[in-house]
Amino acid sequence: MNGEERSLDLDLPLSVSVCCCHSAAGGPHTHSPMSGRRVGFCLSDKKRRRMNLDAFAEFFCFLCQIDLTQPLVTQGPFDVIVHKLSDVIVEAEHDSQSQQLLANFQSYVSAHPSTVLLDPLPAMTQLLDRFASYRIMSKLHNSLRVCKTRVAHGSLSHEMSLIFSAGSLADIHPPCVLQSFVNHGAVLHKVFVVGDRHFCVERPSLKNFPSGPCDRKTIFFNSHQVSKPESSSDLTALDEQVPCLPPPSSEAVAALVRELRTQLGMALFGVDVIINLHTHTLTVIDINIFPGVPQFFSSLLSHIESVFDKQQNKQTSTGPQATSFPESAQTKGGPSAATTGL
Repeated sequence: MNGEERSLDLDLPLSVSVCCCHSAAGGPHTHSPMSGRRVGFCLSDKKRRRMNLDAFAEFFCFLCQIDLTQPLVTQGPFDVIVHKLSDVIVEAEHDSQSQQLLANFQSYVSAHPSTVLLDPLPAMTQLLDRFASYRIMSKLHNSLRVCKTRVAHGSLSHEMSLIFSAGSLADIHPPCVLQSFVNHGAVLHKVFVVGDRHFCVERPSLKNFPSGPCDRKTIFFNSHQVSKPESSSDLTALDEQVPCLPPPSSEAVAALVRELRTQLGMALFGVDVIINLHTHTLTVIDINIFPGVPQFFSSLLSHIESVFDKQQNKQTSTGPQATSFPESAQTKGGPSAATTGL
């Protein structure tokens, strides 16, 4: 994003790996809407291992690790494509090879409107730009500042700073975004969303600071290091005895997830939430693409099955000529408006 030339490093496989598996006759998945489906994955090797991708072969007749350097039409057809093209989207800002890979992928999904895409490219792109994602977050919320890089992807996106006065704005380097800091008792609630399911875990977070401007020097930190489960840092240690806040209610989190799914048009994302120490209200501070999720395998499997169920029911009720979109899954506008998203 800073205009520097960088070598292309997409961390994506350059060879096609295909495995096929048919459900055994009379097995538990014989009548499943997934048993005859063809699934493509476009993920890094690290993400594939974390997801236990090989286990999906038991439930689908065809699995393909998509090779972006080869025509997708020869690798498909696909009933669903699960991808994390964050690297490609970010690199496409300045790299012609990435632009071509992304254009080829978009061309395929636009030409195959019945293919379920998890998640739509325009929705993912807006989350990679914190200017765009914070506009979404501002709709959810009707002087100390946190400064973050504009690009919400890659190791540099975790580099942040705490600014205590207007004069300290000279310490930061645009493009970046400024976010109000809210005292929250040094506890971060990470919400992982997979379709209709979500999971919450607690992580360490920044300690409380006095409100209002002061002459304290800017604090630079890496949010990934601060919020690791095992993190032990002066920035997360409370200076005073503060009553522990209860976790957010399940009803409040569920309502937040429903609202975000509507706003984002996505099914796979993570939300970082804090609880205001004084008002006890929820505040969303970040939204992430395709994060590591507890129980991810079973949750993704369940979500894909529910999408196919909706397709099947819609086809049954409207006849064979109907387009097989889940009603809430269409992406409005842009080149991929014909691609199923959820």
